[in-house]
Amino acid sequence: MPYESKIVAGVEITPLCDAVGPMGASISRPLPEMFPGGSFADDAEWVLHFHCYLLRAGGRTVLVDTGIGGTDSPAAGWAPVPGHLLTELADVGVGPDDVDVVVLTHLHSDHASGCVEAGVPVFSNARHVIQQAELDWVTGPMRQDVLEPLRDLIQVVNGDAGLLPGVCVVHAPGHTPGHQCVEVGDLIVTGDALHHPVQLADPTIAYVYDEDPEQAVVSRLALLGRAAVIAPGHFPQAFISVRSV
Repeated sequence: MPYESKIVAGVEITPLCDAVGPMGASISRPLPEMFPGGSFADDAEWVLHFHCYLLRAGGRTVLVDTGIGGTDSPAAGWAPVPGHLLTELADVGVGPDDVDVVVLTHLHSDHASGCVEAGVPVFSNARHVIQQAELDWVTGPMRQDVLEPLRDLIQVVNGDAGLLPGVCVVHAPGHTPGHQCVEVGDLIVTGDALHHPVQLADPTIAYVYDEDPEQAVVSRLALLGRAAVIAPGHFPQAFISVRSV
């Protein structure tokens, strides 16, 4: 069943479910190892929801993250490829050429692989907003297979920056050096600033794949302190009220 959209500060925010599934064996671990200090049932399984978000305001269209991509994407070794982002967009009346701005929260394969298909940018009319710190950090297939085809479409930002009236990116490092979120009024699209609901109950719980776990906690606390609602990347729910948590 499709998620419902929200309108915040005049911006329509529509969740898009690119995929659902557990991590593949190549990077999967028991949950207590993934989130040290968290409390889990012995048989708990982490089934990820791979969310992207579509923002529409003033005739402009912003896509936050592009998902896991196709069967030959950099995410294919561990994520449930292929992703369904283009079908999800079509279902809400948006084609790839209609997207004006793509915000990549970070350059992990499950958030950015859907930018490119067969070496060609999918959203060829869109500027792709990426933090300079992320560009300086990323290596391997994500640099070669994703960034290189996008080179003429990248808009580099350093820190917080406005995108459209009422929509801005917020630098929130820790998971990666250039991780960023998108803020619309009192709603924040959090990318991978949070990974699991256990981090809502205790934001100081780290994630094993954070590049800088201590900085990730600082960023997470700051985001949760200013948001009324979050739109997370991997929770089952697309929107969560955090002031009632």
